[in-house]
Amino acid sequence: MPVVPPRSKVLVTGCNGFIAAWIVRTLLERGHTIRGTVRSHDKGVRFKEILNGLGLGKGFEFVVVPDIVKDGAFNEAVKGVDAIIHTASPVLFSTEAKPEDIIQPAVQGSFSILNSALNIGNDTVRRLVFTSSAAAILEVDSEPRKFSEANWNEQSVRECEELGQNASPISKYRASKTLAERTAWKFIDDNKDKINWDLVALNPPFVFGPVIHDVPSLSALNLTPAMMYDTIVRSDSEGKERQALTGSNSWIDVRDLAEAHALALEKEGVAYERIIVTEGPYVWQEWADIANSLAPIHLPSHSNLPKGTPLLDGAKSVYQIIYDNSKANRLLGIKCRTKEECLKDIFADYEVRGW
Repeated sequence: MPVVPPRSKVLVTGCNGFIAAWIVRTLLERGHTIRGTVRSHDKGVRFKEILNGLGLGKGFEFVVVPDIVKDGAFNEAVKGVDAIIHTASPVLFSTEAKPEDIIQPAVQGSFSILNSALNIGNDTVRRLVFTSSAAAILEVDSEPRKFSEANWNEQSVRECEELGQNASPISKYRASKTLAERTAWKFIDDNKDKINWDLVALNPPFVFGPVIHDVPSLSALNLTPAMMYDTIVRSDSEGKERQALTGSNSWIDVRDLAEAHALALEKEGVAYERIIVTEGPYVWQEWADIANSLAPIHLPSHSNLPKGTPLLDGAKSVYQIIYDNSKANRLLGIKCRTKEECLKDIFADYEVRGW
């Protein structure tokens, strides 16, 4: 029997974000009911309208949590739920911000939801799925490197400790993800004799795919969807194109990540596991080549996409960052979408939105 069976009530924090919106949709389609947290009443109403348009609004309710770091912020939200998916975390890239301005909300938000689950939801909650990030795993190296769940990003934490405000914006963000996840595991260890539920952490890298949450304009896109548009669609000088398209990382389609969250609720064998979820590595040039092959049919409104230096038949990409996804394959059994499948749906979304 699944740990969290169908028709359970699941709390999804930050439910109107890019990733969380797809998690909510996926869980509703699997027969669960959802309580989501939002930062304002208006955001909750707007997201409910989106779900109503998908025919899924009846299974959704929301509560307003304006400040996730406040003591007891999630106390009302966790009452009577069978499971929790915690996605709410600040995403801020700033040269002016001190590391603690980014790290503290992420860490305190994690502690807040865990503390509420223990003190208020301990009698009903069966599992808490923590949406972490591959940013809590990777470390930057001059040579290509493969990472597993055994790795932790101590590099970014050290940089923030040593350089303070002068640490790079990406290191501040990565340190916040590392320390927020460490907070979750420490909380479990400190309270193992009291907790009636278990924890699963999912660590995705870059997340791409069509959006279903409220995005009123192109400028309002979240970080990774905006990165996809800016790199693959928005034309630029040839020199800059070529430089940008040599970048390498790993990725997953947002819908596959949502499926991973649903499976992480259900599967018995994933308790207390840290799981990297990724389709695999990429270089941006691969996306550009696919985009140019798909655009005439799937993105007819854009006739001049960045081309960079196309990879010829037989050419092999050099991947700087690779993740071992064998644990996800073994425990979750996800079949991920390909780059082609992902881009077709992203382009269809652009066309509908007039982007």
